[in-house]
Amino acid sequence: MDIQFESEFIVTEKERDAYVEAVKKHIAEEGKDPSLLDSIRLTLADGDPDSCTVSYRLVGKPFERIRRITGYLVGTTDRWNNAKKAELHDRVKHSA
Repeated sequence: MDIQFESEFIVTEKERDAYVEAVKKHIAEEGKDPSLLDSIRLTLADGDPDSCTVSYRLVGKPFERIRRITGYLVGTTDRWNNAKKAELHDRVKHSA
């Protein structure tokens, strides 16, 4: 996971790792997937280096289309054998 870290001030690697872990913990507590963390932004509160606002952005999960083909629920047919692919090719498509 490559997390972009935006900050208005210099952050050590140790501080960066602590912020990342704290944000991941917060995300998990909200019932979301921490692996979707994309970026973290630190903003100074009124120029005070001891106080800052942390915001983060999550990326969406890729949408996988699932279809019912020849009686099977499938996302893709790339793992089907030749007979099943032939059945797919020979089927009659009905339009509504």
